[in-house]
Amino acid sequence: MIELKKILDAKAHPGSCKLVYCTRTVPEIDKALAELKRLIAYREKVTGDKLKFLGIGLSSRRNLCINSEVVSEKVGKAIDSKCHSLTASWVRQRARTHPGEQVKTCRFYENIEELGGSRGLSIPSGVYTMEDLKEYGQENGLCPYFLSRLMLQQANVIIYSYYYLLDPKVAELVSRDLPKDAIVVFDEAHNIDNVCIESLSVDINRRTLDAASRSVQKLAERIQEIKSTDAERLRDEYTRLVEGLRRTNEGRLADEIMANPVIPDELLQEVVPGNIRQGEHFVAFLRRFVEYLKTKLRTPHVITESPTAFIQSVRDATTIERKPLRFCAERLQSLVKTLELARLDELSALQRVANFATIVATYPKGFLVILEPFEDQAPSVPNPVLHLCCLDATIAIKPVFSRFQSVIITSGTLSPLDMYPKILNFSTVLMQSFPMTLSRNIVCPLIVTRGSDQVSMTSRFEIRNDPAVVRNYGNLLLDFCRITPDGLVCFFPSYIYLEMIVTMWHEMGILNEVLRHKLLFIETPDSVETSIALENYRRACDNGRGAVLLSVARGKVSEGIDFDHHYGRAVIMFGIPYQYTESRILKARLEYMREQYGIRENDFLTFDALRHAAQCLGRVLRGKNDYGLMVLADKRFARYDKRAKLPKWLTQAILETNVNLSADMAVQLGVRFFREMAQPFDAKAQVGSTMLSEEDIRNNDRPMVL
Repeated sequence: MIELKKILDAKAHPGSCKLVYCTRTVPEIDKALAELKRLIAYREKVTGDKLKFLGIGLSSRRNLCINSEVVSEKVGKAIDSKCHSLTASWVRQRARTHPGEQVKTCRFYENIEELGGSRGLSIPSGVYTMEDLKEYGQENGLCPYFLSRLMLQQANVIIYSYYYLLDPKVAELVSRDLPKDAIVVFDEAHNIDNVCIESLSVDINRRTLDAASRSVQKLAERIQEIKSTDAERLRDEYTRLVEGLRRTNEGRLADEIMANPVIPDELLQEVVPGNIRQGEHFVAFLRRFVEYLKTKLRTPHVITESPTAFIQSVRDATTIERKPLRFCAERLQSLVKTLELARLDELSALQRVANFATIVATYPKGFLVILEPFEDQAPSVPNPVLHLCCLDATIAIKPVFSRFQSVIITSGTLSPLDMYPKILNFSTVLMQSFPMTLSRNIVCPLIVTRGSDQVSMTSRFEIRNDPAVVRNYGNLLLDFCRITPDGLVCFFPSYIYLEMIVTMWHEMGILNEVLRHKLLFIETPDSVETSIALENYRRACDNGRGAVLLSVARGKVSEGIDFDHHYGRAVIMFGIPYQYTESRILKARLEYMREQYGIRENDFLTFDALRHAAQCLGRVLRGKNDYGLMVLADKRFARYDKRAKLPKWLTQAILETNVNLSADMAVQLGVRFFREMAQPFDAKAQVGSTMLSEEDIRNNDRPMVL
């Protein structure tokens, strides 16, 4: 808020002082834009001055496209590919030179080009949510996606996903021109290290390689076609490659078609190796590399090797050197431009292979290549996967720290704070944890350690399948279904544990008892199924039937879905969500952090589990007038060293009398809590020096009768 005030107080033109606000999901982007819009409107109302201020958000094509022909595609990659087929420079050039062919283009993008792009285009001051931007685009015939891309330089506040800064492949396309004095804020950044690692990690399986082989064949056929019709085009590309990648990569906004791994700046000054300059030679190079990876996947045992050892094995088997592998992704992008290929979704597998080659040849440290011939948690099921694992989160975030003067990392579940400077390798200027200002005692955490039969409750691997433990967990769910109004959200450590415990509950007849009180919905790994379950869950809460949602920590529900007000009156955490400790990828990362940063394995595992547990618990508390019951059902939560690692706003609400409870005691406390929350509440009462606004009073929940 202090940094935003500096920007608002600046009387310079738009773009002179910039705040880059990064969050995770599209709903969070829209919420932040709506709040900024209210803030600017309030400031203008108080001061009486019209601010010359521009706030804008950026999301993917699928969220901003207004071309009916493009949005008719159902899959995100297909939408990107369709958009490219209408906006590529060679498509537009052909439409101008061959009007009789009726080449399809996007009129919304054409209008942007006619206005001169960023040089001649501007929009009125104000804050534009994504819907506002789409409406403005419809009214003025401009593409909202490319309009928001161009307005990044003029905007005072930019709100977008933190992948646009942390993922080097995307940041090079979108955020490379942001000024160094911009203020960068990462909100909801509790798992920022995982995002950094995932952005530079690549997995390759048999299906990927089969699709890559088909793409290589299509490239070869297209090259032969171009040679017979327009050989000069290939010769021009060869000349550009001789001059270096810097000039080769210069092009129009719409031609930035592939997000490639960022490579060192000095490499862009070099010329592409001679053995992959010719299109035919590069296709043959790709074919050899893909065939080598297929051979690698046939290995019947686990292989773990460093990038240097992997490059050596490639050289021994195929005579492919390291340098052409480093240029693989950039060379593929150049060839796709030259061949004027429209269906980019058909090349996604080959691009993944090219990214794998570039990364493994660029970074000799901080990465590991792991071949797993079988399923990680099912050793008898063949499913070979080649993992290029990034072990060092600092590789992706270091350019952000070195480039921008002010970087702020914030979240409601950053705990313990001192762990983040270690795993991200930076020095803090200010590190602070703030208490929450609440209108009343709306948080009630209960730590349940045993069932009514005094059998311990825990998700420890050794006893998690014990029928007594499973039965006690089921009875706990059933008891809270009886007393909780509207929505109840439950979280489990993993999908496998969720499936196992639901199966056992069904055999015990517990699920039938639950359905007598509330409808039951389950999160699955399939995002479409989960979206349908969420929609019906909310519908059941809206019509008064009530519902239970069984979810998984680290899943879609725990990371990006808000259960405000009646959608989530209680949350139950069944166990502590530790990661699967037998994972070879996790073991490699733990070993790397111990050697490089002195972080012990147990410390990181506990830190990671509790930050995700806190994220799950916080799903039901989305405002100071909201309220929710939080049940931590695992005896390990009763240990002080465990719960002390939870966020401050949660630990300060845990009463000593609410620790080490039995299931029946927790139910009685839950009944008392809901009865207190159902009483009429004087929203005008002050909390400290905080007075609730009239809008807060209007939005206050209606009293509920149990």
